[in-house]
Amino acid sequence: MADLLKAIIIRPFSPSDQTAAKTLIQTGLGERFGFVDDTLNPDIDAISVNYLEQGAIFIVAERDGQVVGTGALVQETAVAGRIVRVSVAKKYWGMGIGRSITEYLIENGRAIGYEQIFVETNEDWHDAIHLYKRCGFQPFDRRNGEIHMQLNL
Repeated sequence: MADLLKAIIIRPFSPSDQTAAKTLIQTGLGERFGFVDDTLNPDIDAISVNYLEQGAIFIVAERDGQVVGTGALVQETAVAGRIVRVSVAKKYWGMGIGRSITEYLIENGRAIGYEQIFVETNEDWHDAIHLYKRCGFQPFDRRNGEIHMQLNL
């Protein structure tokens, strides 16, 4: 597994990643929920416009030239960010890529000067909850089937 992580490159999103990133995120949603409703995810139709041009950080994890993971950090307030769109190709689950993406985004939040970073996920998505807890996030709210977590920097 350590060799796999050495082969993973985490880098900023490039417009040439658009199709691969969107497909990866949609595939992950389909695997998780059994369907994909494109109307619920318009932000991934134009990642450069909806993230980069809005000042967010959007990254991809790449292995052998193939996008195998995504993640973004968006500004929530002047002193807080929110991690969104963390997705890893099923073939690579449990190999530390999600954690690497999350830690990369946390470090970027620190560099920006954020005091807190938030994340939310479905409360029955135990792998994601475990990932965020391992990265230092603490639950602070549960509502509408979601768990909301925060990390104080």
